[in-house]
Amino acid sequence: MHKPIPFAPGWPGIKPSWTSSDKTGVGTALNQNTQIWFTLSHGIINEIYFPRLDTPSTRDMEMLVTNGRDFFSEEKRHTHSELTYPNEGVPLYQIVNRCKNHLYQIEKRILADPLRDSLLQRINFIPEDTLDNPHLYVLLSPHLGNMGYDNTAWIGEYKGTPMLFAQRQHFCLALACSAPWLGLSVGFVGTSDGWQDLHRHKRMTMFHERAENGNVALIGEIDWRTANGPFLLSLGFGLSPFEAGNRALASLQDGYSWAEKKYVQEWLTWHDTLRPMDEHVVEGWNPYRVSATVLRVHESKRIMGSLIASLSFPWGASKSDNDMGGYHLTWPRDLSESAGGLLAMGAPNDAWPIIHYLQSTQENDGHWPQNMWLDGKPYWSGIQLDETAFPIMLIDLARREGVLSDGEFRRLWPMVRKAAAFIARNGPITEQDRWEEDAGYSPFTLAVAIAALLVAAELAERINEHNIASYLRETADVWNDGIDRWTYVQDTDLSREIGVEGYYLRIAPPDITKVSNPALCFIPIKNQPSGIKLLPASQIVSPDALALVRFGLRAPDDPRILNTIKVIDKLLKVETPHGPAWHRYNHDGYGEHEDGQPFDGSGIGRPWPLLTGERAHYELAAGNLDEAKRLQQTMAMFANAGGMFPEQIWDAPDIPKKDLYLGAPSGSAMPLVWAHAEYVKLVRSMREERVFDAPPQTIDRYIVHKMVSPHSFWRFNFKRKIIPAGKILRLEIFHEAMIHWTGDNWQSSQDMDTKNTGLGIHIADLPTQNLEPGSKIQFTFYWIDSQRWEEIDYMVKVVEVGDKRLYIKHS
Repeated sequence: MHKPIPFAPGWPGIKPSWTSSDKTGVGTALNQNTQIWFTLSHGIINEIYFPRLDTPSTRDMEMLVTNGRDFFSEEKRHTHSELTYPNEGVPLYQIVNRCKNHLYQIEKRILADPLRDSLLQRINFIPEDTLDNPHLYVLLSPHLGNMGYDNTAWIGEYKGTPMLFAQRQHFCLALACSAPWLGLSVGFVGTSDGWQDLHRHKRMTMFHERAENGNVALIGEIDWRTANGPFLLSLGFGLSPFEAGNRALASLQDGYSWAEKKYVQEWLTWHDTLRPMDEHVVEGWNPYRVSATVLRVHESKRIMGSLIASLSFPWGASKSDNDMGGYHLTWPRDLSESAGGLLAMGAPNDAWPIIHYLQSTQENDGHWPQNMWLDGKPYWSGIQLDETAFPIMLIDLARREGVLSDGEFRRLWPMVRKAAAFIARNGPITEQDRWEEDAGYSPFTLAVAIAALLVAAELAERINEHNIASYLRETADVWNDGIDRWTYVQDTDLSREIGVEGYYLRIAPPDITKVSNPALCFIPIKNQPSGIKLLPASQIVSPDALALVRFGLRAPDDPRILNTIKVIDKLLKVETPHGPAWHRYNHDGYGEHEDGQPFDGSGIGRPWPLLTGERAHYELAAGNLDEAKRLQQTMAMFANAGGMFPEQIWDAPDIPKKDLYLGAPSGSAMPLVWAHAEYVKLVRSMREERVFDAPPQTIDRYIVHKMVSPHSFWRFNFKRKIIPAGKILRLEIFHEAMIHWTGDNWQSSQDMDTKNTGLGIHIADLPTQNLEPGSKIQFTFYWIDSQRWEEIDYMVKVVEVGDKRLYIKHS
């Protein structure tokens, strides 16, 4: 090998970025020995995560081919890639990359060493006779510790075996090869790295021993002829260079065949424990088994029970690595939905730790962070009420699936109690909807929150907390009665255009009960080129309303649901070569631009395959089994060649230069674990001809028995002005008080002490049910703790039951 010069020039290199989110495969070994996870895209290795599932340590790793004179070829750009699964459901990948001008072929089998933190690639390089004097190189871009800057690379050896090393802080990697190296070098990306050298000179001319504290790349020329067939690349990771080198060398010494045998057997053994729900609705791969594998791969090993949203960065190639989060974070909603998928496929041993993890990461006030690192440290700061409700729903689903015993159910009560109390104190308004954008009254969030309150009430009764159970049920009933008043609109321009009486909104603004002029009912639409755009709430709809059916609050044939479906399909439905898909809401800006440029804070929202699965669940609930089956097949077709479901698909004319094709994945996150969980649940639902995760409590209470609340509530954050005649006015406050009130303009008055619900909420039910329309309920508070009067009188007017003022108007 050539003798390198000590230091590479060109510090610190170009600004680092992540790579494509278009993953065709993800993998890890199924044991605690291996703390690495890998991803594949365009026929090459992308991010490898070590030592935790939320810590990417590489950008990509690929092969380069030259002839030393006038030919340069890059594996990810200049080949046609074909990926197959040698064993169904096992994340062992066979990749064949064929040069577009037919001069060579690279065959690879890729897996994680089941004994240690090493990634193995068995590679067979097959040049054509027409490629004179072929040279083969491996190029590796480390992003250790979730960062492209501040990496240091060098040429070294471990126990006499030459290797390429990189380090950032205490994260290290070492690359070794079973075939001899013909040349090694390190450099700064974009200035002195091996790619630049080969692209210019078609052979290695720069040999640098060390590149410090920058965006670095490692390159090695492989003596593939000496290998006389397949050779092995071993990429070891560790918390010191010696540890990384040890793992790389040990994997080389053990060899590939033994590692593959153990790796495959562990995965097959796990798959044998799952429900046999296989349906080969897509030629060449099994969507059910692939989805099961994707769920399992995204589970953490170091912190049991945590599971991330996706091993990808949406539009990653356009993103600076200052965006550390990507989707390799835990969202409590996605986590709970994924646990539901694990339960659906019969993997209780994987679902049960998730419940424990949720228990340990719950905030003291009862909610969960918007998203968080695996150790529970919050990343974004929003609060979404459904993310506090879903863990409660998960516990009940686990109980119904026989995963939780009564004793375990009871031990989880403190978690459920805190979560239910948070929902009751902060609802029915959510600070953010499930799309993480707007505050207000969301049909989806309301559906999940109400169902969670009923589930919590049932658990409270099991441990004899009857007062809490009563309050939670009564609160659920009041909110359920309010859904249509808050989120269903009638006689709008849109309803007249489509020919329906009304429809459910995507979300109603939080202050909508205070607005007297309907023209003021606007919501902010984010991710717009001009920033935030304000649009009338009555113009924005979403498939979210179908959650009212999914979670048992409305019947599938409810006229209001049927009306809403007509509006949704008119505004949000897109037909693709595979079948229909739906947008999140109209005017959505989270997606590529019209010309295919990546989302950069604004764009055009694209359809989500997840929503096709949700619509299939609705059709199943409605008894339309054939349509549900068709949509299941459609959803399966939205996956890519590796069976990965994207967050979004492209819904415009093809743009081949940007790999954007109608009905195929866009540049958004892939795989989206939430979508894979939805598919698995859909498979189970179709098998049993019922919605797998529908809570029985809501169906019994609101569909079968049609429960109506006798209450209307008033809070300091919900100062209602009117109530219908016949209702009890419930005052809900957060401190003990005496209520001084009158229903006859202070000709007489009464005092009533509040009652503690046991959830940090104090209530007083004023007996207003017999007051005539036109009566005015006036009240004030004497605060017990501070021994003072509120010194403000509040008023609520009693109106006729059919009074139009009871319903929110929208323009």
